[in-house]
Amino acid sequence: MNYSGTFTKLRPLSLLRQLSNCFDSTCLQVFSNSVSWSIYLEQGKITYATHSVEPFDRLERHLRRLSQQIPLLTNEVRVQVRLMFELDSHSQLIKDDTNSSSHPPEYQAISWLVSQQHLHSTQAAMLVQELVKEVIESFLLIQEGTYELTEPVDRMPKICRLDVEKVLDRCQVKLQNWQAFVPKISSPYQRPYLLINNKFDNQDLPDLQPDLTNCMKGFSLCHLAAILNQDEIQLARNLYPYILKGAIILHEPDPPFDKLPKLFEERPLLSKLISGLVDTKQELSTTVNSYPNIPEEKIVSVERLPQISTPSTENFQEPTISNNINPASQRVTAATVTVQKVHKIVSVDDSPTILKEISYFLENENFSVVTINDPVKAVLSIIRHKPDLILLDLNMLGIDGYELCRIIRNNSIFQNTPIIFVTGSKGIVDKVKAKLVGASGYLTKPFTRAELLKIVFMHLT
Repeated sequence: MNYSGTFTKLRPLSLLRQLSNCFDSTCLQVFSNSVSWSIYLEQGKITYATHSVEPFDRLERHLRRLSQQIPLLTNEVRVQVRLMFELDSHSQLIKDDTNSSSHPPEYQAISWLVSQQHLHSTQAAMLVQELVKEVIESFLLIQEGTYELTEPVDRMPKICRLDVEKVLDRCQVKLQNWQAFVPKISSPYQRPYLLINNKFDNQDLPDLQPDLTNCMKGFSLCHLAAILNQDEIQLARNLYPYILKGAIILHEPDPPFDKLPKLFEERPLLSKLISGLVDTKQELSTTVNSYPNIPEEKIVSVERLPQISTPSTENFQEPTISNNINPASQRVTAATVTVQKVHKIVSVDDSPTILKEISYFLENENFSVVTINDPVKAVLSIIRHKPDLILLDLNMLGIDGYELCRIIRNNSIFQNTPIIFVTGSKGIVDKVKAKLVGASGYLTKPFTRAELLKIVFMHLT
């Protein structure tokens, strides 16, 4: 069963609703502005949804939120997941399923987390639900594109099944919330920068949290929300008065996030949110399947898990994972923010071009960068500077990155310091060797500013 066609304004919503009424198992693949969306349906319910823009960045943000409640989701586990699964489909580590290359790699990663007991099946269902909602939100904003229906992968493990109408209701509520900030905020991937300028009357502005001002270094709104463990809408609401006054400026999303559809002020689909049809107090209906090595117990609806609040119809708020991490008394205003914590990063590479590029990308974001172009002298320099993070080229003359990483790790001072390999190699063997010598992550050349900031975000926040 393979069908294809095109859709224009408002059709994403009706297309998904039509498919949910068919009770067939299918994969809806949508293409727009060089981005592809994949929505997996089984018997009229959604089993998963993803899009092609940084799926592991999306997974990392949601795993980071869950890690506040689940001690087993350590930073090391999250890094291991990326090293294992963020690969080209032909080189996946998980090969025991002959059809596994057809599964979204981040979905394989979630299944692996369950099989290794880092996540319980109910927690995985909650994770899938949040990932699906984020993907469907962007899907509903598509103005025009093409689609095709393909046969789903039969052996794709089912973590949960989500009711389409209830997912759509939640997504429409979230999009309606964003409309309050249009046109000043046109995308959750815009990057806020705080301006220190005495011409603003800060008495008319709300207070900002110290952690927020310290983290505002080019990260997008959704990444800042993940760092601070806040709801995106609440974060936008806190920043919006500053944006209106000009105390905070918003830069456009970094590639590839700039390819995702933006929020627009006038959208009939959003204005059709009418009370009575959108019951945000209802729970997303899920059916969670058993996983190997997970003790079988009563499965509860994912939104009844502890510390997960249910949104109300009064303020149309999305559920938050937990309370803000800062006490209310710890507040600063834009006028008082003069000193921020500066992380020190050492970059070791025998290429002056790469060192210059890394310095340019990071120093513009208030990082202190020390560059070392002689790998033989790197260890003494690293001991002297005691960096918060080390970027290490893999292939250098005199000593390779593997050996240098091993030497650095043997020093007790740097046993927990993030060490990121920077290399042009994409081979799976290199990534396995990197893990064995104690590397914390892997950045492939050529890289963009967004990719560099993303990996720094993973390890320094």
